[in-house]
This record gives sequence, C-alpha cells and structure tokens, in this order.
Amino acid sequence: MHDLLADASGNVPAGLAPLEAVLTDVTNHYPVLEWIRRSPAARLLARLAQSSGSLTHQALDTLSPDANTAYVRGLLVTAGVLPPRQENLARLETWLAAKLAQLPPHHVTLVRPFAEWGVVKDARRRAARGRYSLAAYKGDCTDIRVTIRFLAWLDDQHLHIRDVTQAHLDAWASMHPTQRTRLIPFVRWVHARRIVRDLEIHHRPRQLPGTFQDEATHQAELRRCLTDTGLPLPVRIIGALVRLYALPLTRIVELTTDQFHRDTEAAYLTLDRHPVLLPPALACLIDEQIAQLPGPQSSQSHPHLLLPGAVPGHPRNPAGLADQMKHHGLPIRAARNTALMEAITDLPPTVVADLFGISPATAHRWSQLAGNSWAPYLAARQGSQP
Repeated sequence: MHDLLADASGNVPAGLAPLEAVLTDVTNHYPVLEWIRRSPAARLLARLAQSSGSLTHQALDTLSPDANTAYVRGLLVTAGVLPPRQENLARLETWLAAKLAQLPPHHVTLVRPFAEWGVVKDARRRAARGRYSLAAYKGDCTDIRVTIRFLAWLDDQHLHIRDVTQAHLDAWASMHPTQRTRLIPFVRWVHARRIVRDLEIHHRPRQLPGTFQDEATHQAELRRCLTDTGLPLPVRIIGALVRLYALPLTRIVELTTDQFHRDTEAAYLTLDRHPVLLPPALACLIDEQIAQLPGPQSSQSHPHLLLPGAVPGHPRNPAGLADQMKHHGLPIRAARNTALMEAITDLPPTVVADLFGISPATAHRWSQLAGNSWAPYLAARQGSQP
C-alpha cells in the first residue's frame, strides 16, 4: 500500500495517510492485495497520488465519470481524505455544466436559468433533506434533455419561444408522447415568467395500482424473510421492510446504521424522524447485518449505509436489487402495494404519509382506492369536542 500511494519522492502524501491506515488495518489482507494488483481503480489512485495537483472533489470531477473514478472517490470519502458530499446533486451540477457548454448561445439563455432555478435549486433543497436519489437525478437530467430537444424542434420550425401557441405545443406533444410530461416543468417555468402565452400541458391520468398479493401469500413471504436462513441477509431485510412498512427500494438503500437503535425494551428504525417499532426477528437481522459491516459502524459526519453497494460509501442500485428480489421469489411492487393498502385501511392518510414518507396527496389517493374515507371519523371527533 505504501508503494501504491507513494509520490515521486517515495513518501506517502500526508493527505493520503488516513487512506493508507484504513486499507492496511484490516483482518484479511488478501482482498486488499488482490485489489492493488488487479483493479483499474487502484492504478487510478496511484496516478492521483503521484500527481502534483491537490486531491479534491473538483479534481476528480475533471476525470472520466466512470466506475473507477466513482470507486476512488468513495474510498477517499470513506477514509476521511475528502469531505462527504451529496453525490447525485454533484453529478447533476457537473452534467449540466458540460451540457450547457455544448449548446448554441440562444439555447443557453433559456436552458441555463431554467435548469439552475427550476431544476437544480429544487434538487439542492431535496439533497439538504437527504432525499435526492439516483432516480431523482436521472429524472432531472431527462427534464433538461427534453427541454433542449423541444428548443431544437422550435428551431426546425423557425419559431421563437415567444411565438409558441397551444397548437404548436400540442403538435410537439403528439409527436413525442413518451416525452410530453417531461416538458411540463419547462412549460410552467416559461409561463410563470410570462415568456409565453397561456400554454398547458398536463400529466397523464395516474393509473391505479393493479398488482397486489392475497393475504396468505403476503404473510407467507414475510415469514420467509424473517425465518429462512437460506436467503441472503440483505434480501431478508429488504423483503421484511417492504412487507411491513411499504418502503420503496429507493429509501431502503439510503438507510444508515445510525437510524437503527435499541433501548431496554425494543428496537426502532427512524423513518422521516419517526421511530418505528421493529419486530424482534427483524431487529436481530439488522443487528447481524451491522455486525458484518467492515470498520466503524457510523460517525456523525458520515454514517455507514445499512446495505452498502460495491462503491465505498454508495448505496446499492435499486434496479439491480429489484431483480435480485425477484430472483429469490420476493417481488417488490405487489408486496409494497399490499402493505400500503393494509396500512391505509387501518390508519388515517396523514399518519401514513408521515410514517412511510409519501406525500399527503398520494396517501389520500390510496385512501380513496381503499374505499376508506376518514371524513366521517374526523367530523364525529370534532363534534364531540366541547
């Protein structure tokens, strides 16, 4: 490791000393030796150590945004060499800067303010709450791409943005049915700033969930997650969290070890500031998972992920997890729909929204689907108050 990280003078830079300590202070050295010998990420790390420039996030941003750069960045953050940052937000900002550099000037005058004030500003707000996921990053990039394509289409039609009418917008939407909803943020943004006339483009009607499980299947799968030692431990934890609390995979992969805690009586998992009581069997599974994680389990500045991915400090890919769960006969969508339906039947929508981290509008829509109106209950409660 010393040879890998040493600079031209044969010394390990002071800034990389914490990384050297982390990678050498392990119980089993053979995986680290194999990584040094064979990994392209290790060779990239060696080149960075031997370079004269400072090792910062900005310096890594100038490299190719591939898996090796992501791995080295995650390693440096985990070791404390670099400060942690919201990586999905940083990806968005870096991607946007590169995209703007490729656009003609008359497009930049529209795309830049829309992207910075209509997209990135909201992304920063969500990142500050810890809720800016990989899916959100991809969605924001798609919104900006579709906006750029729409402006290119206007150029082909010899139209200025101020000359766009509802007929023009409808014509574009009919030619791009899969992209029409992605243009809604831009249309709303230019309309709010009176750049265009009254234009409307609506979301497609939301389809009601149609995939559910019968109660016997739901309970059998939950029991399997809690008791089947033949399943991988992460699969058991994910399957139980989905079936008990209707958590989406995008939230499960972001769970950190400091959200799990015990007291003298029970174990809890904090979801959106609300401690949720865990069944003893699930609490034992989480205890076992935390015990298997390498190194210190959490710190105030950089808590460890409960289910870490291949890149240090990064969560697992929800899409890959969904495939893995399906492979083990534990589908996600039907199980989550069933768990959410059971919760909305027993609890008021506002409570479900707070507990499960969904929007009040979504909780109300599920309540309507369940045929469970709480209006009579609230009216009776208000009537009983003096």
